[in-house]
Amino acid sequence: MVLTIAAAIFVFGLLVLVHELGHFVTAKMTGMRVDEFAIGFGPKLVSFQRGETVYSIHAIPLGGFNDIAGMDPENNDAGSRGYCEKPVGSRMIVILAGSIMNFILPLFLFFGIFFFAGVSTPSPEPVLGTVLAGKPAAEAGLQNGDRVLAIDGQSISTWSDFVNGVKDSTEPVDLTIQRGDTTFDAEVTPTYDSSTQRAMVGVMGTVNTRYPGLVESASLAVQKTGAILYMMVDALYKIILELSGAELAGPIGVAQMAGEVAQMGFVPLLNFAAFLSLNLGIVNLFPIPALDGGHFLTLCVEAVRGKPLSPAALRYTQNVGIILLLLLMILATKNDIVRVLFGG
Repeated sequence: MVLTIAAAIFVFGLLVLVHELGHFVTAKMTGMRVDEFAIGFGPKLVSFQRGETVYSIHAIPLGGFNDIAGMDPENNDAGSRGYCEKPVGSRMIVILAGSIMNFILPLFLFFGIFFFAGVSTPSPEPVLGTVLAGKPAAEAGLQNGDRVLAIDGQSISTWSDFVNGVKDSTEPVDLTIQRGDTTFDAEVTPTYDSSTQRAMVGVMGTVNTRYPGLVESASLAVQKTGAILYMMVDALYKIILELSGAELAGPIGVAQMAGEVAQMGFVPLLNFAAFLSLNLGIVNLFPIPALDGGHFLTLCVEAVRGKPLSPAALRYTQNVGIILLLLLMILATKNDIVRVLFGG
């Protein structure tokens, strides 16, 4: 539980910090007055003021905000430094900067992973690289480095043999294990994992690692970021076509996943943070009022019309956007509860 909470705070805090920093820096660069730069919501834990801006950290790290003067044209007390008084192009830059930073962060994370931790490829050997705590394999007493010799008396020689031997069964399986110079039997009962739609025992194989140079690490980071973006856009397209929200996960689900990934080590957690950052960047660009994409859409309308939408129209679209987000949050939370409590 402690690891899950710590991992969730780290991941959410990092993504929110980078996203809000994008808005903050571009607002300052375009001459806007930022009254507060905040990470988190709820009770204020720490705050201090530098110049005209208050910097604060709040108790719930599920978001953040920049209090930019003049976001509400009817209450602009910053004159020409108010958001509403800046050119449409400047406001577009500020609105898009958060998502852009979420796209940039994975490039640095993946570069650091490749350069410092190396590039890992799965080993074909049937050797347990990581045994996850609380999972069937760990409960059966298996440890990192154990070699699986046989499943139910049938000898195996590759990691694929091991995976195929357990993925289709939720009945107990007898494993013959070699640990150092000792050979022993262990009974493991796989559990069905709804996300992968197969039975699992909670282990990962070993990997072979090589260390690329500076240029190759940068190239690999770009390639991996592009591949994940393509995969995400394709998955979102299919979800929209099927009108299905079954795969949506809310804060509870993401926190649970962060805790599970953290058990594998800090590098997998950084990979997870990069993946989630790209997800956040894409979702924030959806043309839904109250999201950055919705704000950008209203700015596009303003650019075409030559004048901004009326305050009443802006309030209406914001309210619609908030209702849509609340509905999505309710659906995601329902999915989280089903997964956590019922394993569905």
